[in-house]
Amino acid sequence: MRFRLFVFLSVLLVLPVSANANVKKKIKAIAPSAQVLVLDEKGKELVAQRADKAFVPASVAKIVTAWLALEELGADYRFKTRLYMDDKRVLYVRGGGDPFMVSEELALMASELVAKTGKEPFSAMVLDTSYFPAKLKVPGRENTGRSYNALNSAFAANFNTINAVRKGKTVRSAEKQTPITPTAISQFKARGPKKGRGRISLAQQDPAVGVRYAGELLAAFIKKSGGSVKGKISLGKVPDGLKPVYVHSQSRPLSEILSQLLIGSNNYITNQVFLEIGAHRLGGPVSLEKSLKVARKRLAALGLEKAVHLEEGSGLSRGNKFTARGLAKLLHEFAPHAELMRRSKAGSRYKTGTLSGVRTLAGIAKTQKHGMVRFVISIRGNAGRLRFSILRAIERGL
Repeated sequence: MRFRLFVFLSVLLVLPVSANANVKKKIKAIAPSAQVLVLDEKGKELVAQRADKAFVPASVAKIVTAWLALEELGADYRFKTRLYMDDKRVLYVRGGGDPFMVSEELALMASELVAKTGKEPFSAMVLDTSYFPAKLKVPGRENTGRSYNALNSAFAANFNTINAVRKGKTVRSAEKQTPITPTAISQFKARGPKKGRGRISLAQQDPAVGVRYAGELLAAFIKKSGGSVKGKISLGKVPDGLKPVYVHSQSRPLSEILSQLLIGSNNYITNQVFLEIGAHRLGGPVSLEKSLKVARKRLAALGLEKAVHLEEGSGLSRGNKFTARGLAKLLHEFAPHAELMRRSKAGSRYKTGTLSGVRTLAGIAKTQKHGMVRFVISIRGNAGRLRFSILRAIERGL
């Protein structure tokens, strides 16, 4: 009887080890050069393959930005846009870097503004973007028409992009909720596809173009709300001493924006949030240096100043460098917010990263024997499906 009990207990002890060994063999067979680390809830290594070698995280870096934002700003944080009016009914708009100033949000803002100031026409509109320096540069962002390279701005609409349809000489909005404007038409004709639908970033050589477009959209929504802007739309500063007539708080809390950031992997949203982290802690205007200073202090408190190196918040820069162990340790801190990430069929939560020659995947995996585990996968090359093959091996084999 005792012998049988001994054998039974021995089998129980050997089974997890054997399962782990099988998963390790499978990963080594299908991706021998990949960097893979899997840790259980207590931090025990289940799989460790080249886990201490630094890699370019690509958009997996967004997990770090989301964690930093929750730590520094809080899940209920709301971005604010301040609106002023002088005695000549000139409307001043001071942008606060709201990353989710989509058409629906502009419509809400316009409606509240008209309710507070009346339907008498505004004589002009002045857009104040001084919260963001004019020469702000984000490492890794390129001057292209691609929407993922959109410029960051204190005041921009629809992620500083235009979604439109071109048919012959006619350009119309591709979104029912978004009116077409003069700037949208001229930009799309100059830089969009020759025919059909497309989404483009606004002109990058002149950041003022995107700001004017946001102003034009706001004016269109003011008109829909019963008001109007009769004079020109220009860039400038709010006069000293003028008090806001309305302060618009973003209708979405930061937690909802972060979910959109992680699931949609939007670079513009990510770096808007990343820039706010530094300005919130150290005062405006925003700067990359302020946010990096705050980030490094937070990471150093976890002993991750060398293991998680950031140059910007979205993963665009190849100067971002992580180790699998470093990111896995940060995932332990982010685990309570894992529901903000995309969900796999098996119930895992994950974030992908993609640059030319770089494919990454990280998150919290739901396994059959070990429950929820932290995982980091980095592959050199463009075999994006391979990272998901490794994840499935982790889900089914551990």
